[in-house]
Amino acid sequence: MDFWKKLKGELIDIVEWLDDSRDTLVYRFERMNNEIKYGAKLIVREGQVAVFVDQGKIADVFQPGLYTLETKNLPILSTLLGWKYGFESPFKAEVYFVNSRQFTDCKWGTANPIMLRDAEFGPMRLRAYGTYAFKVGDAGALVKEVSGTSGRFTADGITDQLRNFILTCFSDALAESKVPALDLASNYEELSSLIASKIKPPFKTYGIDLTAFLIENISLPPEVEAALDKRTSMGVIGDMGKFTQFQTATAIGDAAKNPNGGGAMAQGMGIGAGFAMANQMSGAIAGANQSSGVPPLPGAATLRFFVAIDGKQAGPFDTAALAQLSATGKLTPQTLVWKQGMPAWSPASDCPDLHITLGNNPPPLP
Repeated sequence: MDFWKKLKGELIDIVEWLDDSRDTLVYRFERMNNEIKYGAKLIVREGQVAVFVDQGKIADVFQPGLYTLETKNLPILSTLLGWKYGFESPFKAEVYFVNSRQFTDCKWGTANPIMLRDAEFGPMRLRAYGTYAFKVGDAGALVKEVSGTSGRFTADGITDQLRNFILTCFSDALAESKVPALDLASNYEELSSLIASKIKPPFKTYGIDLTAFLIENISLPPEVEAALDKRTSMGVIGDMGKFTQFQTATAIGDAAKNPNGGGAMAQGMGIGAGFAMANQMSGAIAGANQSSGVPPLPGAATLRFFVAIDGKQAGPFDTAALAQLSATGKLTPQTLVWKQGMPAWSPASDCPDLHITLGNNPPPLP
């Protein structure tokens, strides 16, 4: 069995890789004892890069194209091997094909909430998720730093580490941006660009280029979302008094359609709704009278006077308060008073509006 496998390897002079998967990142070309014949054809298709490794060192990196493996095409490998026959006999080298296409729709998300301080809500926790895309920018660095000698290295072997980079940079950028929580949705594009600029350098160390980074959602804790929903509902309702009147009228209408459906409980609810409706109507009528702008009856105007008591300004006082001051002797005909419209402070006896108030008290004893 080993003989036929070896013989088959000696006869094959084409080095290529046909990718039949969607997640393979690095594939090692298999050959008996890694022996490749001199003059063999190397086929590197679009979306691939071929990396030659000898004794753990990267010898050459081939971009898409057709190559004949001979001395003039492998100067670095020739120097490393230093064979005196100029590759006339089979030489040993490992060939790794690296998938250079874009890997799209890669998911990222916060496993735990991110703690930060919001300008409006104070300390809070946020969750976020989205997608990103990447491709191999430096095949040699990827083979040397990540895949090593694996026969088949998939994207899953590195995406966990890439997500760790993303979450670290995302948390840092979100806190530095100081964007209020309620304005995050309108700044997804700006935040994505800022975070992508922070992610690219650590990706480069693994030979990976970040080609796209998107934020799909940044969510608040369920308790905060519920509170915001209530606040929004109150804003939609508007005038609570009118809303209560509408609800009461609707309840009375429903009770009238089915007066016997609920028995005593339905009747009680109907009576209660009627009282509530009456109260709402009386309140509405009172409010209408207050806001109708009807002038007060003649003589019912309320006086508003400032009074000089013990050399200090006091007031303003209405009619009842002025009468009490007069009764206690703090307001006399000689007391200085002032109200809006008067040019200066004057004795109370000079103000006709106060004659009735002053006349209710007996004159001082002789």
